[in-house]
Amino acid sequence: MNQAHLTGQTALITGSARRLGAAMARALHGAGANIVIHYRRSAEEALALARELNAGRRDSAVTCESDLLDVAGLPRLVDTAVGTFGGLDILVNNASTFYPTAVGAITEAAFDDLIGTNLKAPVFLTQAAAPELRRRRGLVLNMADIHGMKPLKRYPVYSAAKAGLIMITQAMARELAPQVRVNAVAPGPVMWPSDVDADMKAEIIDKTLLKRSGSPDDIARAVLFFATQAPYVTGQVLAVDGGRSQG
Repeated sequence: MNQAHLTGQTALITGSARRLGAAMARALHGAGANIVIHYRRSAEEALALARELNAGRRDSAVTCESDLLDVAGLPRLVDTAVGTFGGLDILVNNASTFYPTAVGAITEAAFDDLIGTNLKAPVFLTQAAAPELRRRRGLVLNMADIHGMKPLKRYPVYSAAKAGLIMITQAMARELAPQVRVNAVAPGPVMWPSDVDADMKAEIIDKTLLKRSGSPDDIARAVLFFATQAPYVTGQVLAVDGGRSQG
């Protein structure tokens, strides 16, 4: 994952201070890209990641704080990329909220948050970035979920949000063609939320064809594939799930 295919390019990754976002940032940076590390609350982790990346290649990473539900503030993320590095080539809509909303307990606040973070923010950030991405013949990558194709019990709103993100991926591929490619990665059991108990983990892993969970690097490699090896691929959703979606 360290071949310098992306030298001179810039990637903006939402929610990239930690977890999967940080793995993607390291992978794209290792391939030569400059990185805009977006965060909302994880300032300490974001600054630490920027220091790590800049230690490997000077002036190659910058942080930017933003509440993605504040649509009016989204263009500032694009401006940070352009102002710091001269352009924006790759937008990864990674930031997400994930928690159960069982029927009977769905609140308007939870609905707005889950739809807002997982669907609304990617739509409006992609729209804000579209002129620059067109100019640079860039790439949008959306972090979907296999449960956007097959709903997860007790998570109907989250599943619906990710289903919408998959449709937005396909629709935006049409809208932004031919200059911009738009694809999605749909992870399976890769990084577990803190509230998932051992029995549930075992049940989910048993439903994968490979009978094991994945790693952040599995997702990072898929992102790197779309960024460096797939110039003729757009409008596609790649499930990285150990075969979970086939069960």
